[in-house]
Amino acid sequence: MSRDVLSDLLRAVRLRGAVFYYVSCRAEWAAEAPPARAIAAAVMPGAEHVMEFHMVARGSGWAAVSGVAPVRLETGDIVMFPHGDAHVMSSAPHVEPERIEVDWVFATRHAPRPIPVAYHRGVREPGATAPVADADTVLVCGFLGCDLRPFNPLVAALPRLLHVPAARAGGWVGRVIEQAAQESTERHPGADAVLERLAEMMFVDTARRYLEDLPADATGWLAGLRDRHVGRALALLHERPGQPWTMEALGQQVGLSRSTLHERFMQFLGQPPMHYLASWRIQLGARLLRDTRHTVAAIAQDVGYESEAAFSRAFKRQLGLPPATWRRSVAAG
Repeated sequence: MSRDVLSDLLRAVRLRGAVFYYVSCRAEWAAEAPPARAIAAAVMPGAEHVMEFHMVARGSGWAAVSGVAPVRLETGDIVMFPHGDAHVMSSAPHVEPERIEVDWVFATRHAPRPIPVAYHRGVREPGATAPVADADTVLVCGFLGCDLRPFNPLVAALPRLLHVPAARAGGWVGRVIEQAAQESTERHPGADAVLERLAEMMFVDTARRYLEDLPADATGWLAGLRDRHVGRALALLHERPGQPWTMEALGQQVGLSRSTLHERFMQFLGQPPMHYLASWRIQLGARLLRDTRHTVAAIAQDVGYESEAAFSRAFKRQLGLPPATWRRSVAAG
């Protein structure tokens, strides 16, 4: 592809990460995390959607979410919950978990991060110095925030529990986990910024590994990126969103007839190419409204609308507010 569509989307939906907890565990242990939406305001203020992740720096354990078979974790593994589900991390399946209380998350939201937590048959002094040297298992845990609206097809394309074993993650991810653990305990100047970037890098690589492992008959946005024709069409729409695309012109560029291109988009993405383009234009427009001082008319032209009125109508259909009103609401926080 001539355009990195995944990177394009991640920039547009404002992906950002944070490492919040450094967890050491001994013997039998289990912790139940609340749904991410219940604690989003504490861990990722301003994020529309929050995902939780865990990196296994040492030892082993299990990850489980309701309705999905528990997954065994080993040193160097990464597990993520892209839809923000409540979940359990434990030394073994069926261990009765200690619930992480929402009130405690909010009460500690201003504490220096990452917050050390020790588990040993239950929570032992959350926030106290953890006995890392004696731990059987050490986890580096954090959150990733992003926008869902106007348009974010990636989250829907990911499973509720996403596990990347160390063997699949690649050697550099193991070094990232080691670096995250080191930054978590040594607290050098700039550690927060380093941990944030490490979390974001980890997510991008995890999404790429998941894409590589998709079965041949998979559908969805990520599978569409991998398809020769749909992936090329997506790259063109992302590269030149302001161009007055038609089905005929796009089909000629990717080597498919108009009807075949429509069918392939419906197969992978569940919507026609022009519907996808309209959503992507609104996402880009929202980003420009939020991040620049450009006029609504200039933004409308940049993202491919013939007039400010046409852009305003399309924007309001998706977000419920005219562009100028939406911009003011975002600026107000």
